[in-house]
Amino acid sequence: QVQLVESGGSSVQAGGSLTLSCATTGFTYSTYCLGWFRQAPGKEREGVAALDSEGLTTYADAVKGRFTISQDNIKNTIYLRMNSLQPEDTAMYYCAAGAWCHILRLDMLPPDYQYKHWGQGTQVTVSS
Repeated sequence: QVQLVESGGSSVQAGGSLTLSCATTGFTYSTYCLGWFRQAPGKEREGVAALDSEGLTTYADAVKGRFTISQDNIKNTIYLRMNSLQPEDTAMYYCAAGAWCHILRLDMLPPDYQYKHWGQGTQVTVSS
């Protein structure tokens, strides 16, 4: 059974930094996408960043240059390093994993339906 558990969410002031972690268990595919999504109150869920099994990464325009997605294969953990946080980054952040998925274009995040496994989320609140 695949499980994803996020951690690291917190309240920070604008300009601050956070690193979110997502511990994965049971996800053993050799071809995959790993992603971070977020959902703010009253808004739809949006993709933030993605990484695939070939090492390609892609980001939403709103976070390019500020957020970095990475993985530790030994620890089976996905990370999202977030710098220069702004109040508009306030949201529940979710990690997700999908098998048999590739990043096809570096300017486009894989669609939601590519991800079968989701975590429960971790809250990030940025105050001005």
